Amino acid sequence: MRVKIVGAGVAGLTCAHAFARRGAEVTIVERKAGSGQGCSWYAGGMLAPWCERESAEPIIAELGFESLDYWREAVPNVPKEGSLVLAQPRDLPDLRRFSRRTEGYEWIDDTRIAALEPDLEGRFDQGLFFPTEAHLEPRKALAALTRKLVDEHHVTIRYEAEGFEGDDAADVVVDCRGLAARDQLEDLRGVKGEMLVLYSTEIALKRPVRMLHPRIPVYIVPRGDGHFMIGATSIENDERGRVTGRSMLELLSAVYALHPAFGEAEIVEIGADVRPAFPDNLPRLRRRGNTIYVNGLYRHGFLAAPALARRAAELAFDGTHFPEVMDEDHREW
Repeated sequence: MRVKIVGAGVAGLTCAHAFARRGAEVTIVERKAGSGQGCSWYAGGMLAPWCERESAEPIIAELGFESLDYWREAVPNVPKEGSLVLAQPRDLPDLRRFSRRTEGYEWIDDTRIAALEPDLEGRFDQGLFFPTEAHLEPRKALAALTRKLVDEHHVTIRYEAEGFEGDDAADVVVDCRGLAARDQLEDLRGVKGEMLVLYSTEIALKRPVRMLHPRIPVYIVPRGDGHFMIGATSIENDERGRVTGRSMLELLSAVYALHPAFGEAEIVEIGADVRPAFPDNLPRLRRRGNTIYVNGLYRHGFLAAPALARRAAELAFDGTHFPEVMDEDHREW
């Protein structure tokens, strides 16, 4: 089977991997100069199906459990350190509410928090610990996956190229363009996410920490060498690249509440991009002729993409129907 993948973000690369492992001859076409330079560039990289279950439909956790295993096998350096959810004493009702909406956690006290994260000793009385979750560095993970596709699976990648030129040569086209696919998927919308990267030698964390906050619950993801990714807002517009002062103030305020050392941290990067989402914020596989659309990953790109990619390959090769991501009126989840 000759397969063309349009887009080299997390959806496109994981789809290329799924098809290549089935023996397809795969070509990726990407309009940017490299892999993962769209939404994936600004992702948090948290592989946290239980934490996401707090605010997302159960299908997101279901996809996430599969993807968690995928990333640990597919790329190096995926720490399985779990996730920590914390709140200030005044926000403990939010922590209890969080716990009621999910599973897979342990209630822990201040002693256990200090054992997990010594630099947070004495700062929080209670927290939720999700021991089976993991995280990765999105840019390094996609670079490693790109190398695997080229070196092990002989996938051809054409950068700075238009996606739909020469489609007659492909048996299957997999459209992974994200928001750019609105020319074909009219119900797709953009949801902007803003983030920043801080550098500090005064604090160390081993795992992602979610800080529940009255305005913007934030997550802090350690990236190694003193770097921390802070995210993320969800704003209903498609203004790529524009970061507001209000968002930065709220993100910095929340991370300062986690630990005052972040007040002295260096801001080394600020970024924003627009995530593609359908009206219900759930991902979709759609097939029209020889084109399969993989889209609507919203804020769950790394968590959902590998599982969705496997389904796309099985749809193309075996004709398998997946109602949970293909039937618009599916409500079992």
